[in-house]
Amino acid sequence: MRRQHRVKELLQSTKEQLSSAGIPNPAREAQLLFCAYFNKDELWLITNQESFIEADETFFSWVERRAKNEPFEYITNRVSFYSEEFYIDKGALIPRPETELLIDEVLKNIEDKNAALRIAEVGVGSGIISIMLAKFLPNAEFIAVDISKEALRVASKNIERFGLRERIELREGSLLEPVRESIDYLVSNPPYIALDAPLESNLSYEPQNALFGGHIGDEIIKELLDAVLSREIKFFSCEMGYDQQDKIRNYLKDKKYKSLSFYKDYSDFDRGFTLKV
Repeated sequence: MRRQHRVKELLQSTKEQLSSAGIPNPAREAQLLFCAYFNKDELWLITNQESFIEADETFFSWVERRAKNEPFEYITNRVSFYSEEFYIDKGALIPRPETELLIDEVLKNIEDKNAALRIAEVGVGSGIISIMLAKFLPNAEFIAVDISKEALRVASKNIERFGLRERIELREGSLLEPVRESIDYLVSNPPYIALDAPLESNLSYEPQNALFGGHIGDEIIKELLDAVLSREIKFFSCEMGYDQQDKIRNYLKDKKYKSLSFYKDYSDFDRGFTLKV
């Protein structure tokens, strides 16, 4: 049932519900939910406090979900990444800002942006990495792999939305097993959190197989390193945990490769690396 509500009163009741649930900055959260649901901007919100607006049960269900600490992105099915808006749902990990640096790392290592490259992504998730790289590398083709059918469903929607169906092929499977072709570049944001690591409560909504990399956390990264070395893939850029640089260096110390470099995130923590073979 749809009912008329005064804007400022609806915002106030939303803020109070979120505040009583312990959601930080409830006033701002109430504004974000309001703008997302009613498709209004903040200027409209400021200038229409005394106006009336129709709200139905779906809006109040959004508020209830946020009060339970469900991520805002899953509620709205929208996420911003690299200045683009993507579809997101519970089947895929919510993209983090630091993953934009992985895009930059790959682009830094490709001198000819117009080259006809074959790039593979392991753990495609929502598809944001392959999609953004495809926008910057107009002649590259992509093979994007994920073990999760739900993640592939989310990625497929985004690939369709950006008109990249002909250039990004989705494959279901584990790591590089579905990829038999030669690869010029491998990119991955794999699970790298240790199984016993404490997590914030809102992370319980995200797919656990996209978060946890094993008992230590770096097991999947090591499997990918083995595959890169055995298949002689020239470039491998990968996101990692802030405390995993020494483990990766030690794992590679007796192996043959050209170079290994690490990059930091916006908080100056180690966040990823590039291996050149």
